[in-house]
Amino acid sequence: MMNEYKSLSVQYLIGTVQISKPAAPNPVTFDSPASEVMTDLRKIHAAVIAPSVTMEIANTYMMQRGVRTLLVMDDDDSLAGIITATDILGEKPMRFIQERGVKYREILVADMMTPLEKLEAIPLEEVAHARVGNIVASLRESGRLHALVIDDNTIASPRICGIFSWTQIEKQLGTVIPPNNVAQSFAEIESTLIAS
Repeated sequence: MMNEYKSLSVQYLIGTVQISKPAAPNPVTFDSPASEVMTDLRKIHAAVIAPSVTMEIANTYMMQRGVRTLLVMDDDDSLAGIITATDILGEKPMRFIQERGVKYREILVADMMTPLEKLEAIPLEEVAHARVGNIVASLRESGRLHALVIDDNTIASPRICGIFSWTQIEKQLGTVIPPNNVAQSFAEIESTLIAS
């Protein structure tokens, strides 16, 4: 098997030799294609968790993976919902403890996640011609920090193929996007960016 491969020629290193550096990525703006800020699940494995896992384990897993959202998957590998860092670290768990009389460590992902039937997803074909600004506007309107992207044109059942994250978009834009109550319109966001 290995006999069919010929070894490559080499050269000895002399003089001044430098190391290549990757080209700086193009800066992302509100006018950049939306795909530039989408976590593409066709290229990167999604961070997933089971609904029966405790919320504490989910939080640890998020920190280890450096993510703020986990897709919650049922045993049959279908999407059950999503759980975010806000679900875990916000007031939701405290309300749940008061209502149900359970201990913090007994709370499961299933108790805190947003279930499938309450999730919205942006069709992939919408994303294809959308700009980053469209995604920011959509997230603001929904009051959410994450948006799922769905591909309906698959052979089997529809697939979640991407995720947009407010914090990821801010990171790529290199700026903090003011929340809803500060700048109402897209034009106002841009003027605050230009002013800074």
